[in-house]
Amino acid sequence: MAFASMLRRSASAVVPLAIRAIRSQRHHHCSALFSAVNRSCSLHRSLFPSVRHYSSRPSADTSLLQVLESEIKCAQESDDHDVVEEVPGGFPFKIEDNPGQQTISLTREYQGETISVEVHMPDLVTGEGDDNDDGHHDDAESSNQSSIPLVVRVSKRSGPCLEFGCTAYADEIVIDSLSVKDPENSEDQIAYEGPDFSDLDENLQKAFHKYLEIRGIKPSTTNFLHEYMINKDSREYLMWLKNLKKFIEA
Repeated sequence: MAFASMLRRSASAVVPLAIRAIRSQRHHHCSALFSAVNRSCSLHRSLFPSVRHYSSRPSADTSLLQVLESEIKCAQESDDHDVVEEVPGGFPFKIEDNPGQQTISLTREYQGETISVEVHMPDLVTGEGDDNDDGHHDDAESSNQSSIPLVVRVSKRSGPCLEFGCTAYADEIVIDSLSVKDPENSEDQIAYEGPDFSDLDENLQKAFHKYLEIRGIKPSTTNFLHEYMINKDSREYLMWLKNLKKFIEA
């Protein structure tokens, strides 16, 4: 009995040792296996980068970027984008030119009045006009000239203001419209705009042209503005192209 009891105690001591040895060996094999798997995954990631982080750019975007870069290069080679126009002596207006804006603003004071001018981008004509003789020679001649649109406002310290819509050609200013604007009227109210300017009496038309001339709206002013706006158009176009390229690249 004593001998059998000693055998059972010996067996009970050996079995846990054997189990621990088997577990230890299994743990060793598992650790080696996981290490091998991890090394394999790391190698796979290094050889085959994640598509999510390194996805190729669509071919259409790549082609677009190439065209944009070519256009930017052409615009940079032009002589207009970096030209700074010198304001001529006696120019009566203060110029406010904000990059990225479609227009520039001119302001001046004249005998208690405030004259403000909104100058828009030029309407450039580079091609030759049609050589048809349809009886509208004067209209065709004007349409074949480059021009700049102007909105001229003459206001006093209080009350309504006069608003002229003009088109400035070389050495000529055409008044397209004339209206009286009351700042106190709501936008929902539709004010009477008056007749077409061309329908006014000829003497009245001439008087309004003189009215604008003595306030600084004259060919010497608009001829300078024409060159100024051509250069601004070139600068804004170059900036616009660069902004497009930056967006596509992002």
